[in-house]
Amino acid sequence: MASFQPRSMDTHTAKGQRTVAAAAERNKEPILAVLQEFLGSAGEGLVLEVASGTGQHTAHFSCGLPRLTFQPTEYAAESVPSITAWTKGLPNVLPPMLLDASAPDSWGLEAGSCRAVFAANLCHISPWAATLGLLAGAGRVLQPGGELFLYGPFSVDGSPTTDSNKQFDQSLRARNPEWGYRDVADVAAAAAAAGMQLVERRAMPANNFMLVFRRQEGETVGST
Repeated sequence: MASFQPRSMDTHTAKGQRTVAAAAERNKEPILAVLQEFLGSAGEGLVLEVASGTGQHTAHFSCGLPRLTFQPTEYAAESVPSITAWTKGLPNVLPPMLLDASAPDSWGLEAGSCRAVFAANLCHISPWAATLGLLAGAGRVLQPGGELFLYGPFSVDGSPTTDSNKQFDQSLRARNPEWGYRDVADVAAAAAAAGMQLVERRAMPANNFMLVFRRQEGETVGST
């Protein structure tokens, strides 16, 4: 698969080495609430965050789920200092590593090594190959019964769900023809091919969704 570099559409400000994304500050608590619902009773385990961006989510989620270990990742090396600054001193966060979602064979993680995988606002601001790679990689690194959480805007039945989302989708495609909203049905079909089942589509603030996929028990997990 071809490599990619997603471009954030959010408003960012700098506070020392920390970059602050306005949307990440707004959505971190609703997202954490979902993660705690599914993972709050989990024991020790690794959570892989794909496209960690500024590192705000990693810092917030790791404090809210202290028994889990978080592995932040980014495609863009210039994001690493901010992730490092946000997560400095947090005992359950590993050093950030570079990761190309569209090339899952290069992730360097063992099959079945992750309790969960999380990605926010990646699918619509990257080529479809990135989503396919993310799903294939998650299907391999998740342990049976583990969850993949995808947060962001998605189409339903072939269309964005609000007029404002339709306008945003059109603006994304005008900026880059390979970008744009992905339909829930298409994502679910690709996830099924990777051994994962859609178990919940939850409406979130600002016309976003949380798609929760679960790695099926008894499926053969490929090796890295």
